[in-house]
Amino acid sequence: MKLFVWPSSCLRGKMIPPPSKSYSIRAFIVASLGTKSLIANPSLSDDVKAAISCCKNLGASIKKIRNNIWQVEGVKGKINFPKVLNTKESGTTLRFLISLAALSSGKMIINAEGTLRSRPNKPLISVLRKMSAQIKGSGKTETVPIFINRGGLKPGRIKIDGTLSSQFISSLLITAPLLNGNSVIEVVGDYLVSAPYIDMTVSVLKLAGIKIKKRNIRTYEIKGRQRYGGLKTFKVPVDYGLSGFLMAAASLIKSDVILEIAKDNLVQADKKIVVLLKRMGIKLNISNQAVRIKGPQRIKGGDFDCSDCPDLVPVLGILALFGNKPSRFYGIGHLHAKESDRISDFAKELIKLGAKVQESQDEMTILPIKSIRSGCMLDPHKDHRLAMAFAILGLKTSLAIRDIQCISKSYPGFLQDLKKLGANLRVA
Repeated sequence: MKLFVWPSSCLRGKMIPPPSKSYSIRAFIVASLGTKSLIANPSLSDDVKAAISCCKNLGASIKKIRNNIWQVEGVKGKINFPKVLNTKESGTTLRFLISLAALSSGKMIINAEGTLRSRPNKPLISVLRKMSAQIKGSGKTETVPIFINRGGLKPGRIKIDGTLSSQFISSLLITAPLLNGNSVIEVVGDYLVSAPYIDMTVSVLKLAGIKIKKRNIRTYEIKGRQRYGGLKTFKVPVDYGLSGFLMAAASLIKSDVILEIAKDNLVQADKKIVVLLKRMGIKLNISNQAVRIKGPQRIKGGDFDCSDCPDLVPVLGILALFGNKPSRFYGIGHLHAKESDRISDFAKELIKLGAKVQESQDEMTILPIKSIRSGCMLDPHKDHRLAMAFAILGLKTSLAIRDIQCISKSYPGFLQDLKKLGANLRVA
């Protein structure tokens, strides 16, 4: 499907942003390993549906009981390992379940679909082999399908590279409590990417009664032979990263938009969207229950460290086109291995519009655009965040986006929400 977007005169209204995809996946997986839980207001994006399907295949009972409240009856330590597990296009689900699958005593295949078939898993699979699992991915980067001949992980000191994805560390943190002895996870490498996502995992594990001692940002102590409990009632918070697309939209054109975002104490890497938008000169009226944005606003360029929140780069990059000076986003080398090459592919599409973009392995600089071309057909490279970022750009100039259905990976209601606010768009 293609999306056609035309300049919009005004955005106005009150909106409840979507729930967090990252918390939803963690909640369903952690709850499925324990006893009984209720998960309220989870995301029902494609990635979360993939996680739910996999959890059911591992033996958990998951059903919707009312409104958007889901009941999970966990496996209570008795995981059912199917012969084949398909994580669809959910990278988080894939990486989290690789370590759990390595506990299987029999043969097993883990598969995936779409762009996930080319994403690397070598750092994690190499570590699992050192822990005595007979596991191997496909090709040099050990992508899917992943073959397990025999699992049985040994506890101990575990070293894992943290420069490519925090999901590998989270995966080990979920599995280590089930091993027959104590473990220490040590994160190695020149730098650690997306550290808040590890804290997010730890926070959900603790709600399930799992004890993890964080010595520092790179070292975790985990007792073995632990039992997962339930999450009681876990209410999934609003997704700040996805809310950022609506905040950006309201910042670009005439608008008065209220996003119902209640303040909470939950860790969320993309909460940094508020800090970064303010640094870009965007004024947000923030209360305990909502964020209000009036536009258009004057946007400032500058240098922005996105090492802990790389998913924000596409939406910030769109705003950077209209800044008063160049915007440099750095600490983002791991974006090359997302759903798309989220640096090079993003730059390629912006250049179609007349933008000037400078990129390297670890950063990209976007110069303010002098004259933006209209009528361009943009390719999001099947990346949901690029697709949504381009849709926001369409509020300023007419454009078309192919494969727009990829947004269902994280925010199925995105186009409906934009249209409710007054955006001029059509899917064909």
